[in-house]
Amino acid sequence: MQTTISARHGHLSPATQEKITEKVDLLRKFFDRLTAISVTVDVEHRDRPSLELRVRAEHHDEFVAVEEAGTVFAALDGAIEKMEHQLRRFKERLKEHRAVGHKHLEPPTPPVVS
Repeated sequence: MQTTISARHGHLSPATQEKITEKVDLLRKFFDRLTAISVTVDVEHRDRPSLELRVRAEHHDEFVAVEEAGTVFAALDGAIEKMEHQLRRFKERLKEHRAVGHKHLEPPTPPVVS
């Protein structure tokens, strides 16, 4: 899985990037078929940074979560929470839409002849 971290209107320290990578990698426990994670931090407004989290999964479009908070890590936590919710919903949909096997179908009852 590829993880990309970028910043707009500023820079992120290597320690901050490492911490973001650690937190984002925990998303794999919700859905194991993730192919890429992209984190974009917009620090144009220092007092209210925004964070965009994009996750790609096999056989699905990108999942996107955007959060704005007082600190970068608060925004990251909010975006991760939103992403967890999206991934859980997607995984539940995959499980619910499976076809019923033929073994579980009731055979048709023969018509009653009087």
